[in-house]
Amino acid sequence: MMALSLNNFRYYAKRYISPTLLNLNVRNIACNSFNYNHEGHRFNKRQSVFLHKNRQDETGRGALRGGSAAAWPLSSHRTFLTTPLVANTGSASSKTSVLKLSPQNFIDYLKAENIRRLYLVFDPEEKAVKVSHPGLLEELKLFLLKDKVDFDEHEGIFMQLGKRTNCLLGAFIWRTNRGQACGGIRLWDYADMEAYLRDGLRLGQGMGVKSALAGLWAGGGKGVIQEPPSDNHKDPEFRTSLFYDYGEFLSSLNGCYVAAEDVGLNVSDLDNVHMFTRYTTCISEVKGGSGNPSIATGKGVVCAMEGALDYLNMGTLVGKRIAIQGAGNVATVIVEELLQKGVSHIYVTDCHQIRVTDMRNRFYPKYKDILQVEKVEIDDNSVAGYPCDIFSPCALGNVLNADTIPMINAKIVCGAANNQLGCPADNELLKERGISYIVDFLANRMGIVNCANEVYGRLPDDPAITRHFNKEWENSIFNITNKILKKAEDDNITPVEAANEIADKLSRELHPIWPNRSKQIIKSLVDNEWHLKALI
Repeated sequence: MMALSLNNFRYYAKRYISPTLLNLNVRNIACNSFNYNHEGHRFNKRQSVFLHKNRQDETGRGALRGGSAAAWPLSSHRTFLTTPLVANTGSASSKTSVLKLSPQNFIDYLKAENIRRLYLVFDPEEKAVKVSHPGLLEELKLFLLKDKVDFDEHEGIFMQLGKRTNCLLGAFIWRTNRGQACGGIRLWDYADMEAYLRDGLRLGQGMGVKSALAGLWAGGGKGVIQEPPSDNHKDPEFRTSLFYDYGEFLSSLNGCYVAAEDVGLNVSDLDNVHMFTRYTTCISEVKGGSGNPSIATGKGVVCAMEGALDYLNMGTLVGKRIAIQGAGNVATVIVEELLQKGVSHIYVTDCHQIRVTDMRNRFYPKYKDILQVEKVEIDDNSVAGYPCDIFSPCALGNVLNADTIPMINAKIVCGAANNQLGCPADNELLKERGISYIVDFLANRMGIVNCANEVYGRLPDDPAITRHFNKEWENSIFNITNKILKKAEDDNITPVEAANEIADKLSRELHPIWPNRSKQIIKSLVDNEWHLKALI
């Protein structure tokens, strides 16, 4: 297996991003957290060790549609809790950390306690977390109350064991002022319940940030499913049952969360979810869905590039040199758009030969003098140092770190990859080097925009989509890019901090027709003892 540098591990673990680096087995990652005082939260310097499974993440349909989270949305500093809390299991001699249980062992624990559903809901008036099963799940409540990293007064966490499959199904809901929580369902294998919870919390908040910046009337939401043992999810019959289960789970939540597609799912899975609920998007076009988001996402990234060039008085894309890491679906759209915009040179690398071959077949020989596509090793980030005007990460996360940032030979970084930054310090490092970073949750926002309006019907060249690409609408990608870079310069902060401040304000705006609707639904679920209802 290919080993990552210890430095990358250190920065990776500081932030605790979702496991999307390499296709490796479970590894033991050590990291140092740091002293930092942010929004009243003190981060202490300590050693932190955790296990997590890493995989390669593709910025194609799955990665962008549900939207992996923004880089430290609204809370810019990530650490990892190392002090295990103790669960009260009702037995004086049995004190087991629920957080450290594997999800499968957690499932067994729930079944032993005859629990099929559970919730943790934040009460804003009492500033407290209500838990469905006090005592048995008290540790989860204490975890949220003590955590200063990923929990940001999320309105609700709901979990259920699937009726057909006994898989752990979760829904994470954050700040629904702007509307129903929206975000993709992620199918993933987590090392323990803390990893499961943190991923859902972070991604749910990230979707709220992305939706707010995109001007969508939607809150933050994320679905998380623990992969079943023995790769059962690869069996077609079991997989169908799994997403039937999730559809029923969604229906039971009465619409406070509307699902979409994320890593581990495909359109057929969403069609199966749709069989048992109306509260999902990203279904197939034949059933009224919005189709492949790659085209819209790629166009959005190019609009962000144009916005950055405009703000920096660097002109247009005509004659510019672009370096792209990744040759997947979204990167292919970006290349096509850039060629139409008149760039002078595009250099693309990818670690998969099939993608390199596909891109060459698509654009050669017509653009061979302009486009250079090369196969590289999986840990080769040398493309970051390629002489160009814009470096565009469109493959792995954590690519902007202490190792690669000194290499960058471009004035602008703007790409489709999720979670591009390695740690908070990398924001400052980019700023010190005079590199303008266009935050990923702005540049790749069209994945969620593409499917968020499905319920309102479809139009050819839908203005609800195309306005994101123009320069007239105040909330277009071009204009928001300018707005974020201007705020960063005026306030002497990083673009990530500027974007978070803007998104925080936007995310608190109330839906003009249905204010607090999802909050009311969540309250009704608690009041009507949703957790005790029999699975039908």
